[in-house]
Amino acid sequence: MRQEVVLAMLAKEPSHGYQLRARLRDALGPLGDAMNAGQVYVTLARLEKAGLLAVEGSADDADRSDRKVYALTPNGQQRVAEWIAEVGWPRPDLAEFHLKLIAAASAGLADPLTIVDTQRRELLRRLRDAQRAAMAEPALSAAALLLEGIVLRLQADLRWLEACEKNWTHRRSGS
Repeated sequence: MRQEVVLAMLAKEPSHGYQLRARLRDALGPLGDAMNAGQVYVTLARLEKAGLLAVEGSADDADRSDRKVYALTPNGQQRVAEWIAEVGWPRPDLAEFHLKLIAAASAGLADPLTIVDTQRRELLRRLRDAQRAAMAEPALSAAALLLEGIVLRLQADLRWLEACEKNWTHRRSGS
């Protein structure tokens, strides 16, 4: 999980780690269930160490001094603003996968078509899981739009794998 996501989830108001996890689970719907609880706390500690978060006291939990309330510092607020302004789009590293196929073929490490097929099976599994989660999610929930995007992205990645398979099949028959 990108640190900017954690920072952005704290932009609304300072929060305890468990409150932040609950917000993330709500925003991610069923995908949030797979979130590693420890990852959130490790990320919070890193962000605090980097000066992007500060720990505040909380009047609500005066008797619970073991709970930290995290708030954005001015540097943290600036990082969130920069992240929100980014126009980049997250995508799988297709170049890395392509290079894996090239290296596997040229060094005889593995059959590129086997690698493509293995990747396809994994994407089909993820697609099936995402489609099931999307069908179970209420249509206008915050998570429904995210799930639709995941399904569309996986479908596009599967089409690209079909192109990889055609290319490598052609290479094999042309050899």
